[in-house]
Order: sequence, then structure tokens, then C-alpha cells
Amino acid sequence: MNLHRLRTIIGIELRQRVRSVGWYVLLGIFAVILVALLSLSFAAFSLTTGGSEWFFSLVIMLVLLLTLLVSPTLSGSAVNGDRDAATLAPVQVTLVTTSEIVIGKFLAAWISGLAFLVVALPFLVVATLAGELNPGAIVTSLLILIIEVGVVAAIGVGLSAVIARPIFSVASTYLLVAALTVGTLIAFGLGGAALRTQTTTISRDVDWNAVPLGCDLSSPSTSPNCPSYDELPCVESSYVSEQPRFDRVWWILAANPFVILADATPPTYENGNPTDLFSQIAAGVRSAQLSPEETTSYDGCTLSRGLNVDDYPSTEERIAGTTPSWFVGLFFQLLLAGGLLAWGISRTKTPAKRLPPGTRIA
Repeated sequence: MNLHRLRTIIGIELRQRVRSVGWYVLLGIFAVILVALLSLSFAAFSLTTGGSEWFFSLVIMLVLLLTLLVSPTLSGSAVNGDRDAATLAPVQVTLVTTSEIVIGKFLAAWISGLAFLVVALPFLVVATLAGELNPGAIVTSLLILIIEVGVVAAIGVGLSAVIARPIFSVASTYLLVAALTVGTLIAFGLGGAALRTQTTTISRDVDWNAVPLGCDLSSPSTSPNCPSYDELPCVESSYVSEQPRFDRVWWILAANPFVILADATPPTYENGNPTDLFSQIAAGVRSAQLSPEETTSYDGCTLSRGLNVDDYPSTEERIAGTTPSWFVGLFFQLLLAGGLLAWGISRTKTPAKRLPPGTRIA
């Protein structure tokens, strides 16, 4: 692979995008959204108590969301769009190889997607300077975001080389991105609800039926013959219910881009509770790995009478020992993107033995 020829392909693709007015409109709309988000964040969060951490994670998630929405349009017709416009064949008869064409278009689409991150940099700098953020969270989240932008770009370019019609390749890219984002959530929810298990809940509470008529426990002085609150008996009851088994399908979420971004970022906790959106999402996914207890108990008598009880574990304590899944999901995405690019290169090679009916050559 020749770097000079590859750089030429990337330059041609980027110049075509720079000349488009719609490209600047998209970047302008994105900047306006970030300004609105910055204003709302300043109003909703106190930057001295972790608000900047929430704002930073919100901006990163928003950049990823907009990239997932825009990148299929930019990359989903990279190869077959040039074929329809009769600009691909003149390039194929030059010294440029098929691999250089497809890889060059992929890198150009990747750079175009990163333009949203460049627009967001001033806002990220504001969030970083406004509070003490974890340097590891900043670096890791930015690296994962850059990789995710490249994965979506590779999927779009690969499908544009495999599918003959641009409209179908763009739609297929959107469907595949939707399957990784919304589809994994739907499969996770339905799968966990389908795999249910029975649990028993045992509860103890004060027997209020034992209070004689006319007794006012809130005013013992006016009801001298009434029993005291501590003298009331307790009754125990139990009931059986079905609980979803999300612990058996949590791995489905591993391929979700937002879960990968959140799970790979080092978490930040304050008093055992998440302090940013990354930690909140990661804690939710990690909690799904925990299987429901077969028997749970609740002692309302002990709680109501102020006796010593064990405190409920915090979020950080509850998910301690769970398994991170971001590297598995990222490996699956890279495998998918690389496979589509390899398939696209094989379908774009010339001379072609077979072409779909109606495919334009020159």
C-alpha cells in the first residue's frame, strides 16, 4: 500500500466534503446544541460538586450520538456513490489499488466524523477547567470515542462497497448501527423478561390490627390504657413472585457503543454513588450481571423501631467483583468493521467476474 496514493484518495474525499454547504450546516447545528447544553448544565449542576463531570460525559455521549446519526450518510455511499457518478472507474484504471481506494475512503469518513469532536473541544475544555476531573476518564473516553467513530465509518464504507445501490447501503448502515444501539437494548430487555425465575420475599411488619379501637399511639398521654409502640406484636408474611433474569443476557449490551464508552472509562464515585454519566451507565450494566436472590427479607419492625440494622450497600459496593465487558464488545465491533471492509475490497476489485444487474462501470 502506497502512502502517497492513499493520501491522495483521502485528500480528494475530504475536499468533496469541505465544498459541501450541508457539512458546515451540520457542524453549526451541533455547535448550537452544545451551547444550549452548556447553558443548561450550568443551571442544573453546581460545578463545584461534580457538575462538570456530568457535563463532560454528556458532551462525549452527545458527540457519539450525533456521529452515529450522521456518519452513515457520509460513509454509506462512499464507493457505490462514486460508481453511480462514473467517477470510480477512472480512479480504478490508475496505479491506485482497490485496497487503497476503500481504505482511503474509510479514513476520510473517519476524519469527517472526528470533525464533530473538534467542534466539541472548546466545550470539553470548559468542562475540564471548571472542575477536577479524573485524567484517566478524560483520556480513555476520548480514545474510545475516536475508535467508535472509526468503527461506524468502516461499517458504512464496507457496506457501500458490498451493496450496489447507495440508498440501500445507507439504509443498511443505519439498520446495523440501530441494531448495535437500540437493538441490543431491546434484546436485553425482552431476553431478561423472557427468562424469569421465582423468588420468595419474606416481610415482617407491625400488626396494626392489634391496636385497640380508640387508641392513639401518637399521643400516649391521652391513651393510658393503650399498649406502647414497642409492645405491638409483629406479623410475618411471604409471597412468591417472578423476577427477570438479566444476569443471563447482560452480555448482549457489550456490543452497544454507549456501553463500551461508559464501561471502558474509569468510574468516579462519591460516597459510593456515581458522579458522572459514564459511571452511571457502567454501574447499571454491571448490576445486570448480578442474579436475583432466591429469598429476600424485609424487617419493617426493626426499621420502624430504630434498632440497629445493616445499611444497604452502595452502588460501588454492590457491583464490586463484576466483570467489565467493554473489550469484548469492542473486539466484536472491530471484527465486524474489519470484515465488512475486507468484503468490500473483494467486491470492488477489478476486473470483476460478476456485477449486480444495472451496475454502472464507466
